[in-house]
Amino acid sequence: MPMSSYEVVRRAIEFEKPDRLPVRFVSLGISDVHSVGWNQIGTGDHAYRETLDEWGCTWVRSEAKNMGQVKGHPLRDWAALDRYRWPDADNPAFYAGMDAKFAGSEGKYVTTGIFMLLFERMHTLHGFENTLADLFVERERIEMLADRIVETDLAIMRNIHSRFPGRIHGFTFTDDWGSEIATFINPRQWEEFFKPRYKRIFDRIHKAGVYSVLHVCGNASPAVPDLIECGLDCLESLQPESMDVYKLKREYGRDIRLWGGLGCQSTLLSTPEAVRQEVRRLKRELGRGGGYILHGAKGIMADTPAPNVIAYLEEALNQDY
Repeated sequence: MPMSSYEVVRRAIEFEKPDRLPVRFVSLGISDVHSVGWNQIGTGDHAYRETLDEWGCTWVRSEAKNMGQVKGHPLRDWAALDRYRWPDADNPAFYAGMDAKFAGSEGKYVTTGIFMLLFERMHTLHGFENTLADLFVERERIEMLADRIVETDLAIMRNIHSRFPGRIHGFTFTDDWGSEIATFINPRQWEEFFKPRYKRIFDRIHKAGVYSVLHVCGNASPAVPDLIECGLDCLESLQPESMDVYKLKREYGRDIRLWGGLGCQSTLLSTPEAVRQEVRRLKRELGRGGGYILHGAKGIMADTPAPNVIAYLEEALNQDY
């Protein structure tokens, strides 16, 4: 009898060898992972050109269908702190209707999460350049901002776990940390400022008996050792255009799980044979010894040739690895 999706993912995460590699092709409706969202608002509604999210950040979108960008930062000026309304993580409206989103999760590995965990939320509130500068110039205020965000994140996690005990297997977060060349801040600063705050979050996740998954676009390589030390279980996205994913496996493959790895901006735009060869290599090298879930580093781009997508699916779903 074949393993359930849950068991396939569980075994991979626990460095046991499942019958096949777990896969996650959400845009194609094929996934061993089922995501249950809560009511984070404003970030993905394509029907509106401008929206506010639950933190009061203004999102603006072009005519093309897209997530948009934050153009209005409510705490760009520290003087706005006096009138700023922090989101109330205990607000029942945040979790209304969440139970219905478990539909279709039977037999799957269930995750929920927080979009923009810490650094991203800091710069959507205060502005990107302001945030980087105030790590040096306004240290007391930027620490206050980071700590208020962490407290809100912890309260959201507490609410979700109290409402759905035993039904969540993994908690996912997003925090993009770099361009395709380098991280935004130096590793020493990351270790000193962000590492202890991440540790608080990951400790809370582990206390609930749940695995932590961090989605990071860009080159996160310099931060990986500290992410491991502060308790991150799974590093997700793995853009091969930014990082050597095979080197990450060689150096850290017994300490952290890897999700992603297929270049949607490179390999998937090439040829069917190149796609097949790369998927086979990912399965063979990253899948060795467990700790790997196969999927594209980004979503499948609109101009991806259909034969390449077919090759991707056929090789990914092939149980030989």
